Amino acid sequence: MKLLQRATALAALLIAGLLASGCTTTLVLMYAHEVLTEGDPAPCIKLNSVERALRERCGPFVHGSLLTKDVTASGLPHCPLALATRDPKLWPVLPELLAKGALPEACVEAPLVALAQRQPCPDFAAASPAELQSLRWLAVADARSIHHDAMRMLSCPNARSVGLSNVLDGWLAHGLLPADGLAFSPLGALHAGHIHSDFARKLEAQGHTARAAFGSYAGRLPGGFEEALRTSDWSALDWWLARVPEVVNRVPATQSNQLAWIPLARVLTPSFMPDPTQQRATVDYLLAHGANPWQKLPHAPAQSVVSLARELRSPLLVVLDPPRSTTASARPSTATLPIAAAGAVTTASTLDTATR
Repeated sequence: MKLLQRATALAALLIAGLLASGCTTTLVLMYAHEVLTEGDPAPCIKLNSVERALRERCGPFVHGSLLTKDVTASGLPHCPLALATRDPKLWPVLPELLAKGALPEACVEAPLVALAQRQPCPDFAAASPAELQSLRWLAVADARSIHHDAMRMLSCPNARSVGLSNVLDGWLAHGLLPADGLAFSPLGALHAGHIHSDFARKLEAQGHTARAAFGSYAGRLPGGFEEALRTSDWSALDWWLARVPEVVNRVPATQSNQLAWIPLARVLTPSFMPDPTQQRATVDYLLAHGANPWQKLPHAPAQSVVSLARELRSPLLVVLDPPRSTTASARPSTATLPIAAAGAVTTASTLDTATR
């Protein structure tokens, strides 16, 4: 309807323009163009240098094109430095933004945190040396980068492969990760693949504990134990359960708007695991480490993990509640579990007797 109205207005104006001449015709045509393009993005030629650099539709970034006056007053509704940091396709703009005076303090949130919350493990290998140096500078220069989500990103495999995880060592060496006073647990923030590192051991030596990671924290990405569970990282799960064994059955809430949760129930949820083929192995792992399938659900005390599996028509119901006559054979043996799961089997009959 709006397009029809524009076309009708244009036709009327063109007729009027044809009946007139000279300047009148020119003005009519200019106005007609404005009517037709109303609401469309501004042409790239009308944007300032920073706006143009941060618009993919305006083509690849041209090095040396940023004007200092535009960097300090871009006119954009969002911080240019945050926009360039959180989108890897705009990383080529980062070095010049910083060189011409862009400051992370001008952004509402730390640019690195914005990146981590959008992409927890970006392809850092695709970045140029200058772009990596800019990201490293943001991690060091902006104190707000010492954040749960940024630490997860900086300890992920892609960050470790290009040496960005060394930033974490610098934070620790300069006393920026005290055992008390942070809004998050560094151990809980680490990527599962970094939990066995020398860095993690140094954190423990300085007083950080796995148990503290199950407290409340400022961040959007899940805690370390939940992420290890979600990705079926047996080695990381071993690390967590060796220090806080009771979380195999119940994990306390870490956010004010959450309830405690049951790992077995979480694994049964279809959307929880990125690789659904690992669901059975993860259930087996939890059962082998003492998880109770008759555990009541915090959000529905009348319901257990078994009844949830029955409600979901999960094929794992037979694993959680095997037929009485074949309990011994149905329960998976440690020989079928990942190596990390062996050695802590609690039989289903003992669990059923103790909890029913």
